[in-house]
Amino acid sequence: HLHDIEAAFGRERQQRWGTRVLALDLLAADQIVLPDRATFEIWRDLPLSQQMTQAPDQLILPHPRLAERAFVLVPLAEIAPDWRHPVFRQTVRDLRDALPRADVEQVTRL
Repeated sequence: HLHDIEAAFGRERQQRWGTRVLALDLLAADQIVLPDRATFEIWRDLPLSQQMTQAPDQLILPHPRLAERAFVLVPLAEIAPDWRHPVFRQTVRDLRDALPRADVEQVTRL
């Protein structure tokens, strides 16, 4: 489990979206949508106030907010620029390029 690996590196799950030593997330798997498109859409459209307090009790793929996050799309575009989101049907490159330029520029290599 990814949570076990995070714990081995000292991650403590005390606050959703809190500061963490390590975060491992399964973002997508080929063109699979799990558990189904309707559930994906519910979590994708969840208001921010609810996102901050609720967490799904099952794996949702692709990650519901993958397309909104420069810190995901910038590095993903380096390794899989032509991967196509199974719901939005856009490539990683296209999703990254649709983000605000300032968000993309804030992502730096470690």
